[in-house]
Amino acid sequence: MQPKLPPVPVRILVAIIVIGALAYFGIQSLQQDGNGALSASGTIEADVVNVSPEMAGKVSDVHADEGSSVTKGQSLLDLDPSLLDAQRAVAAAAVDSAKAALASAQTKYDQTLDAALAAQAAQRPQDWKTTAPTEFDQPNWYLEQDELVSAAQAELDAAQAEIDAANANLDKVINRLDAADYLAAEKKLAETRTAFLIAKQVKDQASDAPDNTGLLDAAQDYYDDMLSDLNDAQSDYNDLLDTEAATDVEYARGRVLVAQQRYDAAYARLLTLQTGADSPAVIAVAKELDKAKSALTQAEASLALIDAQIVKLTVNAPLDGVILVRNVEPGEFVQPGAVAMTMADLSTLTITVYIPEDRYGAISLGQTAKVTVDSFPGETFTATVIHIADQAEFTPRNVQTVEGRSATLYAIKLSVDDPQGKLKIGMPADVAFE
Repeated sequence: MQPKLPPVPVRILVAIIVIGALAYFGIQSLQQDGNGALSASGTIEADVVNVSPEMAGKVSDVHADEGSSVTKGQSLLDLDPSLLDAQRAVAAAAVDSAKAALASAQTKYDQTLDAALAAQAAQRPQDWKTTAPTEFDQPNWYLEQDELVSAAQAELDAAQAEIDAANANLDKVINRLDAADYLAAEKKLAETRTAFLIAKQVKDQASDAPDNTGLLDAAQDYYDDMLSDLNDAQSDYNDLLDTEAATDVEYARGRVLVAQQRYDAAYARLLTLQTGADSPAVIAVAKELDKAKSALTQAEASLALIDAQIVKLTVNAPLDGVILVRNVEPGEFVQPGAVAMTMADLSTLTITVYIPEDRYGAISLGQTAKVTVDSFPGETFTATVIHIADQAEFTPRNVQTVEGRSATLYAIKLSVDDPQGKLKIGMPADVAFE
């Protein structure tokens, strides 16, 4: 009794069958005749292109049928333009409106600038006549206008920085513990002053009423109470005026007010120097002019986008060739990317054959071959090797045996010369290498 062999894994059996089959057919596809010529078999091929619209829409016209010869750029089909035409009318109206707004803004800017320049020219002699302070060593006209504007802007920035610093210092002072009593008295004084003013207003109104004895007495009592509260609050406040906290708070508040006054004066000085093209009025209308220009640019861009979409409603042939398949009819709705037609350039035909690894060295680029097809017996066509694959196909990479290597196949691509256009895609053909 012979020992039972272990079962062979299925994937190994499949690999053996594939290798054997490919080795057989690969060798059969490339044979050698008695004169040493190599021959192989394949099918006629061509570059096939799917023609698809870039826009969605209803097909209005189809200009090519199956078998029609077309040239690159020729119209193949049209989509309904009615929706985009309506959108274009709206976009064109927006462009016209933007142009009118720009023209108005330009006119306003020109008029404002002319007025500002005229005012600047009239003011300049007056500036020359103005006497500079005695602390200055040069007259007012000594410095250029742009230097004065730059100095005023620097002073304005410094004033803003001082405001920030003064407010920060005030916050620091009023948050000190020793200032709590003074601040409470100050707050009480402010409240009683407000209450007293209201009481005084009520008393004055009561005195004007007829038969006002009772009303006036009540108003007088209210006034006297508020006056008493005011005097008490003022007394409490005065008692704290000599403290260090009161001095620091008053100084900190005064510093804030001075800083604000400095900023206001610097800003006013800057405005007086900003004349002519630099005046605030001119700068304001210049911003309006820029907005009008931007609006026109945006409107024109929207119109250009719609025009680009309208152009894409016509689907053109991407190359010279023949329509192989037509998938659309007028009235159908198509989506972007849907294959409307299939076409190929039959003037550039190729054929691909496969050779085993041991015949790889017999083929070279530019080598010529003869091609025959069953449809035209006794007639030959010329072909030229245009590509030799750099990587083997079909055989697994881990095959290292001599038998396995013989099943390693390489693709050989040839360009077929067919000046009369007899060959068609898919025709079986035999190739004899010269």
